[in-house]
Amino acid sequence: MEPTVALDHEAGTLDVTGPDLPPVRLVRGSGTEASPHIPIGTRDAALLTLTVDGTPARIAPARGRLSRRSYRVDVTLDDGTAYRLVPCSYGESRLLRDGHRLGLLDSSGDGVVGAEWHEEVTPLDVAVGTTLAAAFGTGAQPWWQTALEFIGDLTP
Repeated sequence: MEPTVALDHEAGTLDVTGPDLPPVRLVRGSGTEASPHIPIGTRDAALLTLTVDGTPARIAPARGRLSRRSYRVDVTLDDGTAYRLVPCSYGESRLLRDGHRLGLLDSSGDGVVGAEWHEEVTPLDVAVGTTLAAAFGTGAQPWWQTALEFIGDLTP
């Protein structure tokens, strides 16, 4: 199950395909300005459309502020299956399906995704996880480091 990732930051499109994988497509609303720090260009769910194997899915990226958890991204499929990608270190994020750990993903935002999967993953898990990692990047620094940098920026 080797996914192919096609990320176009400027156009705001991301397609994940591959042999035996259901196609997943994430699109940023047309005419919206792309944030340079987010591979897909936004964390605003109202500006994103996700389809999984041709069926619309709900995507809910958190705002991405102080804590690692604030960089999580949730996806709910039409059958109720819930995925979550949440940072767990500086460079990696953990993918969960219905609360069960599926693997660790690594992406710096350039469309390349590395993954260490558990044995029980499905092609759907791989496709959705790869999409989320490629669209939003992985990892985050701990809240205390972010706070220290913020305080450092305020002091002359």
